[in-house]
Amino acid sequence: MTEFTPYSALLGGALIGLAATALLLFNGRIAGITGIAGGLLGGRPGDRAWRVAFLAGLVLGGTGLALAAPQALAFELTRSPAAIVGAGLLVGFGTRLGGGCTSGHGVCGISRLSTRSLVATGAFMATGFLAASVLTGGVA
Repeated sequence: MTEFTPYSALLGGALIGLAATALLLFNGRIAGITGIAGGLLGGRPGDRAWRVAFLAGLVLGGTGLALAAPQALAFELTRSPAAIVGAGLLVGFGTRLGGGCTSGHGVCGISRLSTRSLVATGAFMATGFLAASVLTGGVA
């Protein structure tokens, strides 16, 4: 990743903001992905259709991008499957512990000026910076 791509970043950010705004305006819900996914497991039966549609849109959007521009998603896994599963479980535990994920707190909470979301997003970012610094041997 050595290329700076401001236009694709702006477009992606605008689309995320548009999706979050549409979900709030038309459904009265916050676009926190872990909360949406978690609601599928323990939510009310009448509350599942929009959750399935939202999550399907994420999967279909990624699949569409992979088909249309496979180079955009080209990457190489350098960790074992066990490490990836372990990392996923830790992220899931962290989202439950933090009362939400980066999409809910970072995108939706900060835009609503939620103090809880500002603190949570600051903690997410600080932890990410620290982990990246430790794992890469320091800041370049």
